[in-house]
Amino acid sequence: MATKLKNLSIGPDRVPSAKEMIFAIVVSDWNSEITHALLSGAHDALLKHGAQPENITIKHVPGAFELTLGAQFMAEYGDFDAVICLGCVIQGETRHFDYICQSVSHGLTELNMSYNIPFIFGVLTTNTLEQAKARAGGELGNKGEEAAITAIKMAQLQLEMEEMEE
Repeated sequence: MATKLKNLSIGPDRVPSAKEMIFAIVVSDWNSEITHALLSGAHDALLKHGAQPENITIKHVPGAFELTLGAQFMAEYGDFDAVICLGCVIQGETRHFDYICQSVSHGLTELNMSYNIPFIFGVLTTNTLEQAKARAGGELGNKGEEAAITAIKMAQLQLEMEEMEE
């Protein structure tokens, strides 16, 4: 994901066409002001790069912890080229932040290794609400858009690898 020095939301180069691709987006409703902005960015980016609206399935889960199981459900019950997982965890006064961030990142990594489709980590892990806002359509772009671009590129990579087998 982007930092202050690299913002993929501005002019990403060489994004393949998503016209024939099918996407799932799983979005956490916790910190919905942020996550729904990420969802809007991801959805708009998919459409901008050619995805057909009927080829985008969106499902909501209560919080970031539930993203992993929601994403697994998409892989098991759907036929998707990529699953984009969007959430936001903001540091609080307890270690809850650490457990949630570690669980989600580990869980999504496991899904990437277990299923033959990309699962995209579009989860903000910030210290403050202001940092999250800057990354959800603010001065640092929209990380939902970046997650969608990553999904397109990874789905294209998989298609290219499958063509090599033929």
